[in-house]
Amino acid sequence: MTEKQRTVRVVGPDFLLAGRYRLAYKLGGGGMGAVWLAQDTLLDRKVAVKQVTSTVRLSERAAREVRNRAMREGRIAARLSSLHAISMHDVAIEDGEPWLVMEYMPSRSLAQALNTAETLPPYEVAQIGAQVADALTEAHEAGIVHRDIKPGNILIADRGRTLGIVKISDFGISRAKGDVEESDSSVITGTPAYFAPEVARGQDPTEASDVFSLGATLYTAIEGKPPFDIDQDSIALLHRVAKGQIIPPTRCGDLTEPLLHMLEPDPARRPTMAQARDEIIRHAISGRANIAGLRGVPVTSASGVVPAWAHRSTPVSESRRPSREFGNTIAGLPAVRFSEQTDGQTPAPYAPPPFDPPRKKNPLEVVLDRIDDIVDDRIDVPPEAVLAALIITVGLVIVLIIALL
Repeated sequence: MTEKQRTVRVVGPDFLLAGRYRLAYKLGGGGMGAVWLAQDTLLDRKVAVKQVTSTVRLSERAAREVRNRAMREGRIAARLSSLHAISMHDVAIEDGEPWLVMEYMPSRSLAQALNTAETLPPYEVAQIGAQVADALTEAHEAGIVHRDIKPGNILIADRGRTLGIVKISDFGISRAKGDVEESDSSVITGTPAYFAPEVARGQDPTEASDVFSLGATLYTAIEGKPPFDIDQDSIALLHRVAKGQIIPPTRCGDLTEPLLHMLEPDPARRPTMAQARDEIIRHAISGRANIAGLRGVPVTSASGVVPAWAHRSTPVSESRRPSREFGNTIAGLPAVRFSEQTDGQTPAPYAPPPFDPPRKKNPLEVVLDRIDDIVDDRIDVPPEAVLAALIITVGLVIVLIIALL
């Protein structure tokens, strides 16, 4: 056992980090480390502290990569000042290990919200998308690519004066222009369900990849599953993603057109993040709205109140559907090569499948859809029958009124 292994202290509740941050309890964790709630004893405020994976017992090269990744995340997040990105306060060093000290916002992730609500209305998802896209627009302008946009990394404040505010978090695998790091195009890191097709094929993630991943995240929130469906086999899922053929959305309503634009399989045909933000606002929120009126504003339902799924008083069901995340961040996935998709034959040039523009519904279809939404699963009767019954009832009432007159 090395001297370092003997001297590392046990971390737990009441641990005083770097002589300043007193840990309270874990807020969550995963393969990249754990996040603790802590008290900043100097400024007397609550903070979130990210404990990266311990480097004890790692090789020197692996330990250096873990430390470098943590420092890179801190530097990248510190560049951003968006109202809709979690702020980075400090990097604390304890026993040679970096800890990231961040803004604490009492919240639930979009993934947890989907455990509660199953799916969310397009109008509410559009607000989430516009605000996250605004933060990512700033990131892209600063030369930062997030690379891991997914429901678990979008937070919605669930109590207090910030109730309903949306923020993007976790720049842990982000890259900034100017970063110098050895890369291997044969392996990729991220969450496969939200990969852009070109990333699944081993290309470097770009701003356009972030646009696709945000589109896939918003699609999931409305449709109830990712655009390439669900598969516990990450490799099989990667092959579907690499082909770029999404399942056509059926519930996205006014958000359909901007989402299909964001989910274009060819990155050259996707909008920029700023264009995606503005398209979401124009199509799904209001033709007269703009991002200035949405910044720092809570998500609201069509009735103008913060929706129930965002409130802490609405319990998150962890047992009913335990994996609305549809996969975790995975490092070292093998990229899909065209030769793997063509059974040894010479692959044809990649041709993105065209999307048919959403067809305008006629008034009758709109009425039937509205009836279907109201009836939902309460009665086992098709909306056509409900409409016919309503027409007959109204007709009988009119006849009765005429007869009485």
